[in-house]
Amino acid sequence: MIEFHLDARSGVSPYQQIVQQVRHALRLGLLHEGDQLPTVKDVVASLAINPNTVLKAYKELEHAGLVAARPGIGTFVTATLSGVSLAAHGPLRQELTRWLAKARRAGLDDESIEALFRDTFRSPAAEGVA
Repeated sequence: MIEFHLDARSGVSPYQQIVQQVRHALRLGLLHEGDQLPTVKDVVASLAINPNTVLKAYKELEHAGLVAARPGIGTFVTATLSGVSLAAHGPLRQELTRWLAKARRAGLDDESIEALFRDTFRSPAAEGVA
């Protein structure tokens, strides 16, 4: 089961962070069709947030066709987002892990690594890289 985490410094609303975490888990194959999301009560208890925040996130995911609420039972995954074979993730993850270690050895902190990644990811040159 997925465990949500909130980053107050991210500038992203808590409900949107929950939505993003579910979408990422679906893309990476960490959540599968039929899996149950944590109950609203459990998320509220673990993150100390308003129940309406969790409900809003789950409603957005439901509207996107990714989950379905079953009253009295819970919220369940109904679709995935993983378009690429999950077998391709392993080698890419290993390569990325090596790159992260190299960046840390070069003295970059987490914020610098993220900034470098985001800048490179969004650059026009990255679209043509093969």
